Amino acid sequence: MIRLTDLPLGTTLPGRTALTAQWVLGHAGGQHCLIPGGEVVFEAGRILHVGPRFPGEVARRIDLGRALISPGLIDLDALSDLDTTVLAIDHQPGWAKGRVWPRSYVDRGPYEMYAPEELSFQKRFAFAQLLLNGITTAAPIASLFYREWGETVAEFSAAADAAGEMGLRVYLSPAYRSGGMVLEGPGQMEPVFDEPRGMEGLEAAIAFITAQEGRHGGLVRGMLAPDRVETCTLPLLRRTMDAAADLGCKVRLHMAQGEMEVQTVRRLHGTTAPDWLAQAGLLSDRLIAPHATNATETDLAHYAAHGVSVVHCPLVSARFGSALRSFGRLKAAGINLCMGTDTVPADMLMNLMAGLLAARLADPGAPHQSSADFWDAATLGGARALNRDDLGRLAPGACADMAVFRLDDAVMTPAIDPITTLVAGGTGRVTQATFVDGRLSMCEGRVAGIDLAAAQSRAQAQFDGLVAKYPERSWQHPPVSDLFPPSYPIREEAIP
Repeated sequence: MIRLTDLPLGTTLPGRTALTAQWVLGHAGGQHCLIPGGEVVFEAGRILHVGPRFPGEVARRIDLGRALISPGLIDLDALSDLDTTVLAIDHQPGWAKGRVWPRSYVDRGPYEMYAPEELSFQKRFAFAQLLLNGITTAAPIASLFYREWGETVAEFSAAADAAGEMGLRVYLSPAYRSGGMVLEGPGQMEPVFDEPRGMEGLEAAIAFITAQEGRHGGLVRGMLAPDRVETCTLPLLRRTMDAAADLGCKVRLHMAQGEMEVQTVRRLHGTTAPDWLAQAGLLSDRLIAPHATNATETDLAHYAAHGVSVVHCPLVSARFGSALRSFGRLKAAGINLCMGTDTVPADMLMNLMAGLLAARLADPGAPHQSSADFWDAATLGGARALNRDDLGRLAPGACADMAVFRLDDAVMTPAIDPITTLVAGGTGRVTQATFVDGRLSMCEGRVAGIDLAAAQSRAQAQFDGLVAKYPERSWQHPPVSDLFPPSYPIREEAIP
């Protein structure tokens, strides 16, 4: 009997491999379907059979027992650095806690707070977290708050190589912007623009995509990623959309995301970001837009009319008291919904549960707010946003991108329907294995190409170093102890 742990990590297996489990989530008639005691057979990165036991010859058959074999999850706002939003969960307002550059820091000259090798490591570490959580396709996202300006080709070239070595399907290029917010006084944030610098960043991203598209057996694909909409000018966005059409790639742009954006865009352009882009003729099905939590009815109508995909990141939004209003209403309006994590942990199951809860609280009577609807968003919705009908589903001819989730976890018992069980009570810790393009990229907590224990220690040290630099870019430069005090007082002596 061959066990999953007998398979080599990160290697394409010769011949046909059959995976059997208590449940298989297949795809037929345009929708997912559950197959009890089903089997998936794949070879050379492609699925050959989904259904009852395969009658043909196989090189190996592995019984996964009480588990669900699902299409790999698709994360279109996948954290690729060490998350700084966790610093803001209990420490507000953001302008006073280093979330916006103060004028004093800008005048001294912003600088890269991580060394190139640290940025390279962070991508690899973040990719491992995605694979641990059953995510097989990712569009990386990182904060520019601690950067000199934008992301670099060098770090993304290293990221592309890491994805290829570790076995993760990625859509990426360096993020760029024409401007940023500068804190001129308490709560007084002003946009400052440098158009030539934005255009330089875009041209670098175009060159990156041209050089990297299709590398590592097709795992690496391009996506233009201008930064948040309030940091972009209309010429930069026009050039971005023209370049995307030439390259045949998608564009991801964060908008309708938060109050700072809403206020800034209205002051600059007299309307909302989606309405501004609609008036400029820049909305299309080429655009992928996180987060839509601050979208108006007019904004959503624009999205629906132009085929814009919305990336829903419910966990990070809920942490700051924001929610999509609502998942069901957007889906009923015909808007394609996909999922993102955008924070730590990179746990898509946790996001599906948070999304389901937030949707029902925000709009109890809305349709299309079931566990299956959210699973669709994390698989089929992401594939649709990418124009990839060979991803997000288990069917003959599709890519062999799969996630195996255990159903025998004591926390989830008693189990019912496997999808409801995983959304209602699962976390990424029940992910048993992740296959990408037929390669076993993660198995039982081990990830190809990285020593996770050593990486965890290194990541914490880098994060601690970044936090130590926060006073330099915070209003009036208070010490870290004032910026981020502990939840409870620290006491080192014995309690009488």
